[in-house]
Amino acid sequence: MRKIVPLALAAVLALPLAAAAQETPPVPRIVVAGEGEATVRPDMAWLTLSVMREADTARAALDDANEAVAGVIAALKQAGIEDRDLQTSGLSIDPRYVYPQNNDGTQQPKIVGYQVTNTLSVRVRDLAKVGEVIDKAVTLGVNQGGNIVFDNHDPKQVVAEARKRAVADAAYKARTLAEAAGVGLGKVIEIAESSPVNPPVPMPKVMRMEAASDAAVPIEAGENTYRIQVRITYEIGQP
Repeated sequence: MRKIVPLALAAVLALPLAAAAQETPPVPRIVVAGEGEATVRPDMAWLTLSVMREADTARAALDDANEAVAGVIAALKQAGIEDRDLQTSGLSIDPRYVYPQNNDGTQQPKIVGYQVTNTLSVRVRDLAKVGEVIDKAVTLGVNQGGNIVFDNHDPKQVVAEARKRAVADAAYKARTLAEAAGVGLGKVIEIAESSPVNPPVPMPKVMRMEAASDAAVPIEAGENTYRIQVRITYEIGQP
């Protein structure tokens, strides 16, 4: 029995040494970030259009707003806007207060009327109709909103181009760093997109809109820019 104990102890002591011998040393690396962008003409637009009405009672204000919105929706459909491109995105009913001065110097809120706002989000697939749509909507009662966001129905190709440019930008940086450090650039160990694609999306915005004139509202669509960021890890090789 006394001969077995030293052998068992030697085996236990050898295990950490064997594990340490099997550990792989960390691979020297170069980590870079690249950014690429690509532009494209938009092919559709998002509009935010609101009808705001005020009256002595909530019922009267809501009735006035309903009538105006119904007229706007009918006109938009007549202009070629499909049902799937019309969505009610907001409806609010708010009391209006005044704060009269009491004889004792205190102020107590008093409701003097109600304000109703009904908001439509409209997708216009034909950019040539954007000005006409705004003009008709304002003529029929839209008096708030006016936010326009130009978008693309299928930006896959332009996003792919932005990704290629981001990778090329990262590769250029990695080669520059390797050359400056006097080392070689090895294979890619890891590559990841470090930020999501952010295409244009409608954002809430409110502003007063006056009655439109006979001419359609002038609209310029410009270009949309899609940006991609990537993070690439390279192995450092021999110079």
